[in-house]
Amino acid sequence: MSNPDSSLKDIAFFLDRDGTINKDVGYLHQIEHFELIPGSARAIKLLNDQRFRVILVTNQSGIGVGLYTFDDLKKVNDEMTRQLALQGAHIDAFYASPFHPEGRGEFQHPNHPDRKPNPGMLLRAIEEWHIDPRASWMIGDRSVDVQAGRRAGTKTCQVRSGIGGPTMDPDADLVADDLLEAVQLILNSSLESTL
Repeated sequence: MSNPDSSLKDIAFFLDRDGTINKDVGYLHQIEHFELIPGSARAIKLLNDQRFRVILVTNQSGIGVGLYTFDDLKKVNDEMTRQLALQGAHIDAFYASPFHPEGRGEFQHPNHPDRKPNPGMLLRAIEEWHIDPRASWMIGDRSVDVQAGRRAGTKTCQVRSGIGGPTMDPDADLVADDLLEAVQLILNSSLESTL
């Protein structure tokens, strides 16, 4: 799916994980607790079908504070990949930030550039995947997702499906009930004016 002409920029949908793709159970690190939010696999498949990049960007402070490991994270992401594949959907790339002000050792950082609302993960993905941020979207359930997207230069959508849902960020370009509604609203809009 890589664009053979590196001078052309791809459009990406940057997605938060917990509360956006799957139910937020708090420090998810066991596959038996992983559950897709209804419609999220369909939403991702719609993006795949349009050949947009789908890139996951997630804060994982549970690693930083010692609640679980990168291996636990990989197992959960592998389970998500498996469940999405059953519905014909896939994620192109995964980015995770373990940093936290109260983290341990190398993961202790007062304000790491990768930890949302900072845009570090998005900026790295934009460079590595040759993404046009102005034509791309960040979708998540919390204000930190909206702010990370804004700082990276993308359009932003906040969804109500996670624990951050009751409080909508006034800076969000779009608000939707869940990922499927967000994707449908974006794709149903004129591609020329919205993307």
